Amino acid sequence: MGHREDLLAAARRLLEERGYAHITARDLVAASDTNLASIGYHFGSKAALLNAALEASFDDWGAQLADFAMSDPDATPLERAGATWVASLAGLPARRPILQSYIEALAQAMRVPELRTQLAAHYERAREMVAELVARSVGEGTKPDDPRSRAVAALVIAACDGLAVQWMLDPEGAPDPEDLMAGLQAVLLASFPTQTG
Repeated sequence: MGHREDLLAAARRLLEERGYAHITARDLVAASDTNLASIGYHFGSKAALLNAALEASFDDWGAQLADFAMSDPDATPLERAGATWVASLAGLPARRPILQSYIEALAQAMRVPELRTQLAAHYERAREMVAELVARSVGEGTKPDDPRSRAVAALVIAACDGLAVQWMLDPEGAPDPEDLMAGLQAVLLASFPTQTG
């Protein structure tokens, strides 16, 4: 691995161990066996490095959720969305440290325009990825750049993020995956009753 990869790996480890707000540049170079100049050269700043590490972690998780959502070729688009939220909830305990770091980063980004821009770009890439999955799920010539695909992608991401925040604040009060799926099924059945003739 080169210095860039070493720094990213160290940043991911430290984000899980210490949280976003408690990592210094010196911590990063010590954990990566690099030097302070490497951070500036490869990322521009410590915050940009930490955000890149957060993004890499969420990209990995997003890819896992996408694989899960698309694993049943016969599932409807709404079943896939529900399954994604359920899988997201089930994975939260293992991701708690990185989620806490992400929430800390969001708070910092509200005061630092460059960080806000970087995190906004992360959400744009996430919407593109999910819009692709939405288009594949709907089929019938639906394109990922269709505004409806992108709107549904934003809703799915918002639901996953919102469930994560609720779970972080009150794990006991957040829905468990089975209750969420049962509730979604009940709402869908009530919304689209079977036609009898």
